[in-house]
Amino acid sequence: MSPTTLPAAGPEHGHVTFLGAGPGDPGLLTLRAVEALANADVLVAGHEVLDVVRSHARSGVAVVNTDSDPSADLSSGPTPGTGAPQLTVVDGASTTVGVPVVRDAAHLVMEAARGGRRVVRAVSGDPGLDAYAAEEMLACAAAGVPFEVVPGVAAAVGVPAYAGVPLRDAEGADVRFVDARTASDRCWTEVGASDGTVVVSTTLDSVAAAAGELVSAGRKPDTPLTVTVAGTTTRQRTWTATLGTIAQTLKQAKVLPSPDGGRPVIAVVGERSATAQREQLSWFESKPLFGWKVLVPRTKEQAASLSDQLRSYGAVPHEVPTIAVEPPRTPQQMERAVKGLVTGRYEWIAFTSVNAVKAVREKFEEYGLDARAFAGIKVAAVGEQTAKALVAFGVKPDLVPSGEQSAAGLLEDWPPYDPVFDPIDRVFLPRADIATETLVAGLIELGWEVDDVTAYRTVRASPPPAETREAIKGGGFDAVLFTSSSTVRNLVGIAGKPHNVTVIACIGPATAKTAEEHGLRVDVMAPEPSVHKLAEALADFGLRRRAAALEAGDAVTRPSERRPGARRRRTTT
Repeated sequence: MSPTTLPAAGPEHGHVTFLGAGPGDPGLLTLRAVEALANADVLVAGHEVLDVVRSHARSGVAVVNTDSDPSADLSSGPTPGTGAPQLTVVDGASTTVGVPVVRDAAHLVMEAARGGRRVVRAVSGDPGLDAYAAEEMLACAAAGVPFEVVPGVAAAVGVPAYAGVPLRDAEGADVRFVDARTASDRCWTEVGASDGTVVVSTTLDSVAAAAGELVSAGRKPDTPLTVTVAGTTTRQRTWTATLGTIAQTLKQAKVLPSPDGGRPVIAVVGERSATAQREQLSWFESKPLFGWKVLVPRTKEQAASLSDQLRSYGAVPHEVPTIAVEPPRTPQQMERAVKGLVTGRYEWIAFTSVNAVKAVREKFEEYGLDARAFAGIKVAAVGEQTAKALVAFGVKPDLVPSGEQSAAGLLEDWPPYDPVFDPIDRVFLPRADIATETLVAGLIELGWEVDDVTAYRTVRASPPPAETREAIKGGGFDAVLFTSSSTVRNLVGIAGKPHNVTVIACIGPATAKTAEEHGLRVDVMAPEPSVHKLAEALADFGLRRRAAALEAGDAVTRPSERRPGARRRRTTT
């Protein structure tokens, strides 16, 4: 594929949006930020910020990574008159161009805007607190390039909120903000002389030095403080100490010395900043699965809502497909059934999976059909996810189980065949080649004729990357969710057996039996066969585990931290 220049600019003038991406949690993006990203032609940001904003950008956006990358492909040459690299788009898909010097990002922003393009310059936290963004705003103003600012949540405010440390009390204490990397002696003297709350932006290996500056300036060594690293993300960790003990606390936690010592942190200092109440106010780090790395053996499409649910419990989901979907070996049966659907052969069509919806939809598109072909036919869906796939296709199902979302639940609500009210007695059932006979047998018992058609085949997926396989076998995952017996067999087949410290959660008795047959200890079982109930059950397990550790006076750790050889860390909760 040969690179081409950016898509031609529209008739409107170029425009730059300086956008605050917040401190790390993608959920803190504002609605205005999401709107600006969706309309951007060019997105300029560092890699950590790109991880937060990129999913909201449209397909085809040109992405510029401002982080230093000597291996970046800048072969398209400089933009005339600027010395900055030219942005390119490969066949209309988004691509990333590395920018070795941050100053070059300013050139790119200006050139893209002058070319009539909509540029989003995303920065961590809030643009008003970013020196480079301020310089670029001045450059736009001087050049007459229109721009706007979309504020973001500043790390100095957002991180303490996620750490459970309110910055002001009912008496309204003063709050001072200090960037330790640029603070002058006068600044330390002023904040040291006050009795208000001080929020210090610094790095992990410079926390003790900042604490020393405050003590030298007049703060008492026993003044409480909290230190939070990776704030607002599921990697967040917070330590509570005093100005005089923070160095020893970090040493005992074995986080220093460390190659990660340069990581940014937010420290909150003050008697009135509610640091003493953090145990009661720590809502984020006390989530039931906080920081748990959970293996979800499903594709990203299948796991989307489940992964969102796990994130709401504080977990870090990792999707690993264990099955791949392929067309049937002989397509004639499926072709006849779809033609029969159009010619009025069926009274009902029953979808038992999202993949079945996809298979029928693809066959429709092959024949030039759309959802209107379902006119006059009753449509059943086995559960909510399958129903959503149908709605996306333009079809509203007539029947979704009111109780259990399974073949048995569907049969509970399925009406028996009535020759008076049902002019046709046949049901089209497109499904996988390995599907059970429960639904077919139940429909026949209700008086229906069933065309049981193989719409797709399920085969074992390719093995995941070596790093993932090692994490599975070595105890790098805290939990794994098994949603069927086939996911157990296939995961063990392509990646190996999960380590015995990994919490095994199963969707039902049959899946649990298969897991036990493979030598796995089942710790959690869903109260009913639903992936969302399974996630709830895992969260309940995590909550009970956390409560037991606190009651025993033990540190709250993740299951993976207890495997042999795992680095023990002290976690303040």
